[in-house]
Amino acid sequence: MSHHKKTKPEKLFDIKSMKRETTLEARRNREVDVLARTIYGEARGETVRGKEAVACVILNRVKRAHDRGGYWWGNTIEEVCLKPWQFSCWNEGDPNRAKILSVEPGHRVFDTCLRIARRAVSGCIDDMTKGATHYHTKHVSPPWSRGKPVSFELGRHEFYNTIE
Repeated sequence: MSHHKKTKPEKLFDIKSMKRETTLEARRNREVDVLARTIYGEARGETVRGKEAVACVILNRVKRAHDRGGYWWGNTIEEVCLKPWQFSCWNEGDPNRAKILSVEPGHRVFDTCLRIARRAVSGCIDDMTKGATHYHTKHVSPPWSRGKPVSFELGRHEFYNTIE
């Protein structure tokens, strides 16, 4: 009879060890993990489609950076997600930050976010946001959105594709 210890699923993301991964697979795993945590922090209460829309915004920012040879919000999924004051779930002191840092695979909603992130990184999600690079919840009106047309609306979020 063998006795096996039940082990926790491996935690992919550790904010304290922000070292650059060297292998392509390790970088991809980290990208997926950071994207999934951002989706979880920003849209865990939304439908799958709402979570996908948030992933599209991040991918649209990466695309815009690549099209322009770089952009202030970063050039990679990880840089875009972790850029200070861009996705509030990563802000120091935001209550969502502790949640996104502690959630692990095996959590039902986070597992959905991981699946969406894997599909997004693989290019398997169609952009329903019409190229949006920004969004906010409907109950706020940030200064950058005033007077700008909404390009897409879904769940509790409004999306914009004309913000620089």
